[in-house]
Amino acid sequence: MDYVIGVDIGTQSTKALLVDSTGAIVAQHAHGYQVDTPKPLWAEQWPAVWYDAVAACVREVAAKSGVAAAAIKAICVSSLYGGSGIAVDEAMQPLHPCLIWMDRRATGEVEWVNRHVDLARLHAVTSNGVDSYYGYTKMLWLKNHRPDVWQRTRYLLPPNSYINYLLCGEVAVDHSSAGNIGGVYDMAARGWSNEMLDALGIPARIMPERLVDSSEVVGTLLPQVAAQLGLLPGTPVVAGGVDAAVATFAAGVSRAGQHVAMIGTSMCWGTIRQEADAGHGLISMPHVFNSQHDLYVFGGAITAGASVSWFRDEFCQADVDDAKRQGYQDVHQLMEENAAKVPPGAEGVLFLPYLMGERSPIWDAKASGAFLGLNLYHGRAHLYRAVLEGVSFALKHNIDAGSQGAATLDDKLIVVGGAAHSPLWMQIIADITGYQVYTIAENVEAALGAALLAALGTGLITRETAQQGWVTLVPRSTPQPDASAAYRRTFSLYRDAYPALQNLMHGLHQGAQD
Repeated sequence: MDYVIGVDIGTQSTKALLVDSTGAIVAQHAHGYQVDTPKPLWAEQWPAVWYDAVAACVREVAAKSGVAAAAIKAICVSSLYGGSGIAVDEAMQPLHPCLIWMDRRATGEVEWVNRHVDLARLHAVTSNGVDSYYGYTKMLWLKNHRPDVWQRTRYLLPPNSYINYLLCGEVAVDHSSAGNIGGVYDMAARGWSNEMLDALGIPARIMPERLVDSSEVVGTLLPQVAAQLGLLPGTPVVAGGVDAAVATFAAGVSRAGQHVAMIGTSMCWGTIRQEADAGHGLISMPHVFNSQHDLYVFGGAITAGASVSWFRDEFCQADVDDAKRQGYQDVHQLMEENAAKVPPGAEGVLFLPYLMGERSPIWDAKASGAFLGLNLYHGRAHLYRAVLEGVSFALKHNIDAGSQGAATLDDKLIVVGGAAHSPLWMQIIADITGYQVYTIAENVEAALGAALLAALGTGLITRETAQQGWVTLVPRSTPQPDASAAYRRTFSLYRDAYPALQNLMHGLHQGAQD
């Protein structure tokens, strides 16, 4: 039997899986870490954190599995969206922490682009917009605020590309990671746009020349790295891609109309298309499967699971204590039981999940979170339910934006990520979106998608097999008519809340900066 290893570098942890050529999971391991947030709206990570986690996880699954190293035919790495990318010098040494997807510091650069760049042309060439989410605005921040780093930068590498370089010594960027940078990638030509690079003042020389499909073999494991990982020198390293697209691929989504919500630290809702319109307010990149033809078009909330963990950590110590006393393994079980007793709509409490600004479809780095409708009657259970509902409203907001450019969407919404563990949240999502909700039994998402790309890239499976995916879909929730009717009314208020509060949010943001 042949085996492959799939790795997913996430925002707060890295996971590795060793699977056989039928997709059966033989061993898995995860390693956690933290995001550095040295200032409000800043979020960065040094790449050594990721490599150490990748090495630990791969070593562990290779050892746990008992599989002979000669039977492990490939390794593939999926990763979080790395924003600016990792600035490396001529010796390929990192010069600065990576400004990851969550970082919102490049507001001045966004204003500069809006004033000085032909936005219609940028939209037409890149199929993407202007926001501090996009990597090209973060690159401009490095140029403007870290000129010493900028002058010494040889390449700006996405996380998976940098890790692949450490594994095999080859520099290459997959098309999904390149497209997700926005601003500098020509979507139609599937390559860097010299026109937009010139317009933005970003030198073409710092964009790696080699662009590859996500299932392409980039190189082979270096001897010293192979020894560290417990694998054989010469083991193929497959390119991989952006985690949201890789998780979507893992779920068997490879045709137009299928759609997936990945809800972890953030939320990404995506579907497959052949064309994209930046005017719809969503993000576009080549898909990790059939990348020369298909696009992964998605939108999302910056703080989805992060809103849940923020609320738990800051306000729910009493629930944590009660859960321990009552023998619950996870405090969320108790919090869910209490929130389930609150009717849909949280009895008048509405949560806006804009805790780090917001991505699509509002695109406002100065947006801020809010609880609306509070009175003395409300307790933690109301607020917790409102948090789950608020993130679900953000999901529907993105689905509605995405529906503008899709001929049809399937009546089946696949949800992957940590949120899928919550029965209450799955029901709320079904009731708010109106879709039947399915999850996947394997609970491994992007890491399994990376393994699938590894198997495809080394010829262990056919394209037809890859297209079906390696997961088992499980029906979870069906929309309930009464709840859906209540949520339609509340969603209308959710849509109205941001425009009504926008000026106030901006004023508070400015006050915090002064």
